[in-house]
Amino acid sequence: MSQRYRITRAFQENEKLPQTISLEECKMYFASKPDFSYTSVFTVTGATTMSIEGDFFMWSFGDKQIPFRLYQGDLYVSGTNEAVIPMMNEVANELEADVLEG
Repeated sequence: MSQRYRITRAFQENEKLPQTISLEECKMYFASKPDFSYTSVFTVTGATTMSIEGDFFMWSFGDKQIPFRLYQGDLYVSGTNEAVIPMMNEVANELEADVLEG
């Protein structure tokens, strides 16, 4: 089973920032990152194909596409690929958020 991480502001005490991360904020932030793109449908292909609707910021890492999903004011990402960890920490730092496991 893969590890999942949550980028959240729920525990921040900074009154200048909202406690949730908005879609508009994510779109502006990730637009400045050349290796990210936005999609409203994430398709997983394997033995079967499944499409998931939502707000996904796809990180291109080599030949991989790694989704950062915005859901209810937090970003979620799988830790299956170890390269995610430094990128996830960079995103959290720049959005002034914390990283939680689970």
